[in-house]
Amino acid sequence: MKIVVQVKLMPEAEQAAALRSTLRTVNDLACWVSQVAFARGVPREYELRKHTYPHLKAQGLGAQAAQHVIKKVRDAYTTLHANLRAGNLGKPKSRRRVKAESKPIAFRPEAAQPYDDRCLSWQYDAQTVSIWTMAGRIKNVSFVCAADALKTLRDYRKGESDLIERDGVFYLIATCEVPEAEAYEPDGFIGVDLGIVNIATTSTGYQAAGRGLGRYRKRQLTLRAKLQKKRTKSAKRRLKERSRREQRHVKNTNHIIAKTIVTEAERTSAGISLEELKGIRQRVRLRKPQRVTLHSWAFAQLGDFIVYKAKRAGVPLVFVDPAYTSQMCSQCRHVDKRNRVDQGLFICRGCGVVAHADRNASHNIAQRGENVWTAGRESRVPATP
Repeated sequence: MKIVVQVKLMPEAEQAAALRSTLRTVNDLACWVSQVAFARGVPREYELRKHTYPHLKAQGLGAQAAQHVIKKVRDAYTTLHANLRAGNLGKPKSRRRVKAESKPIAFRPEAAQPYDDRCLSWQYDAQTVSIWTMAGRIKNVSFVCAADALKTLRDYRKGESDLIERDGVFYLIATCEVPEAEAYEPDGFIGVDLGIVNIATTSTGYQAAGRGLGRYRKRQLTLRAKLQKKRTKSAKRRLKERSRREQRHVKNTNHIIAKTIVTEAERTSAGISLEELKGIRQRVRLRKPQRVTLHSWAFAQLGDFIVYKAKRAGVPLVFVDPAYTSQMCSQCRHVDKRNRVDQGLFICRGCGVVAHADRNASHNIAQRGENVWTAGRESRVPATP
């Protein structure tokens, strides 16, 4: 299983200038390669290399750095074409899709640049790195990270690492190949119902309320609006200081919720059943005031956290169809739109059972997860002689 570990670089002034200059140069050249690729109909990587590699070398890039720039551009176009095929950029001839198709891909000056082991080496005991730059290879660049992250780097780092600059601070994002724990045979499944009012509700009784997160987001939105309205230098400085603060808070909240759910499943030897919510933003239609709430809902991030934590712990995990889970009674299986009285109340029109709406949905998800697991499990019945 691949995970990433982020470390913060602590370069000296001269080292920071070399890193900054390197990122600016390679991303400027990546924009040039992108223009060449766009003009030639985005050829394959080998064909693109013939048209761009000599120029990159003439601009002072090393062999490996030039190869990585070309590959970065080609991968960017591969991702763009995949999004176009999947319809993630709108329907054909839509304004967003036409805009994406009609011009070359551009790279920000501080965008990530990949490094392999020939351009970057790690000294874990000294917590330093040696890294290639346009000014030559610089050594003894210090980095800091948590103790667990350092142990993961030392034991499992494998593959490329990306150098990025964020708000004037440099980071290395390293890829680690962590072995997955062997999955056990689950004793039942824990259903997880994801939502906005309640971020996550499980069939075992755990409920992560979204009220606090909603209030936090509302405060941040109001503060951003006030600062943007002022348009002063100090207001812009404050906005820059507060950038991504909400994103970090939401990410930390999702980590805590995911860890709680996976720990409970591991403790009870149960599996986890999640809803398949891919494409929900395109399926639902909401009024304008509700769209901000839906599009700031980080359900995909929470699902990803649960998946990778479950794999590391060996907890079985399945995805199920979320259709009618909020309208179906978990006791008698009766489906009726009127069963869902309001956001928090469920009253079955068939058997009369009264339950919390999200808790009832989580039981339905747990049952579907058990059915999916049973259907996909190999038969243990001896073969007929």
